[in-house]
Amino acid sequence: MDAPPFAPWSPGFVADPYPAYAELRARGRVHWFEPTGQWLVPHYADVAALLRDRRLGRTYRHRFTHEEFGRTPPPPAHEPFHTLNDHGLLDLEAPDHTRIRRLVTKAFTPRTVEALVPAVRRIAARLVADLRKAGGGDLLAEVAEPLPVAVIAEMLGIPESDRALLRPWSADICGMYELKPSEETATKAVRASVEFSAYLRELIAARRRAPGDDLVSALIAAHDEGDRLSEQEMVSTCVLLLNAGHEATVNTTANGWWTLFRHPGQLAALRADHSLLSTAVEELMRYDTPLQLFERWVLDDIEIAGTLIPRGAELALLFGSANRDPARFTAPDTLDLSRPDNPHITFGAGIHYCLGAPLARIELTASFGELLREAPQMRLAAEPEWKPGFVIRGVRGLLVEC
Repeated sequence: MDAPPFAPWSPGFVADPYPAYAELRARGRVHWFEPTGQWLVPHYADVAALLRDRRLGRTYRHRFTHEEFGRTPPPPAHEPFHTLNDHGLLDLEAPDHTRIRRLVTKAFTPRTVEALVPAVRRIAARLVADLRKAGGGDLLAEVAEPLPVAVIAEMLGIPESDRALLRPWSADICGMYELKPSEETATKAVRASVEFSAYLRELIAARRRAPGDDLVSALIAAHDEGDRLSEQEMVSTCVLLLNAGHEATVNTTANGWWTLFRHPGQLAALRADHSLLSTAVEELMRYDTPLQLFERWVLDDIEIAGTLIPRGAELALLFGSANRDPARFTAPDTLDLSRPDNPHITFGAGIHYCLGAPLARIELTASFGELLREAPQMRLAAEPEWKPGFVIRGVRGLLVEC
């Protein structure tokens, strides 16, 4: 059989991976991809089931050494990134994941998220007003990026004067989540990991001396039967909240408006009926998934469609393909902002389901709603270019006129 039509380093593929996904799904349920040494899984039912399968893990270090698992340890120079990453919820498995998530949810409660709603709306209103006064600009830089960063900074209690540091740190760290990152990418991620960790350790020390009404203070106070988060776990949690908590929101906002501009009939329907907003946000996350791929290690042999996937292998679960699978979604390549049945897996599933999903929905509803109300004539000024990254997939900018 020919090599799978999967080309994550091709600009054309990054701009529109969906035809290739359709071909992958038609060819079968699992495909070996030699350039990354991964098994590609493109179907919704498989991706949804494997996200919940405890024979897989985001890490293998809770059960095996690198050598036992047949893997080469990361270079010692990359250690600051891995220390930061390996103590966060995203890359932990039970029992550590269970313990840390239990403690974090004591601080990051539904009431905490709900209390942020006025701030989210206030920030969105200010950003949109500035964009409208200027007659337009780069929607990505002027609205999509600053909103979630400002919200998370406010939640963590980071002073406004320091907030400009956050997005560059996050972007450099997230570069390591792409397929086969370069040594230059790793060097940037290590530097950002060192600087961001040092900043957060100082912030944690300040909150220990003088607790405030913020999430860092709540993480310090969180305890369960005498158990508390270590300082490294708090640092890693704060970084994860920033990285995971804004990358998807930023790209859903910019990619979502680019999608709407290419579907003028659906945009007109949304502008005419703002009650569609909640289903529209879900549909935009499904139609053009901001995080295209999540990886899982095979901890025990599994079988997919008669193919044995051995322990030590790595799966690439294709979220973008799963969200366009006709076996689960009616007319999946059609944008339907009123889609009633939309169990997309943009936020994952199982124990790693995104902790920040409720906040992301609040931010997206606020920004899209504010733009619909206050910039009802907003239109595209120039076709965007895509960033080279595929896993975290988004446009470089989105120029609009108001």
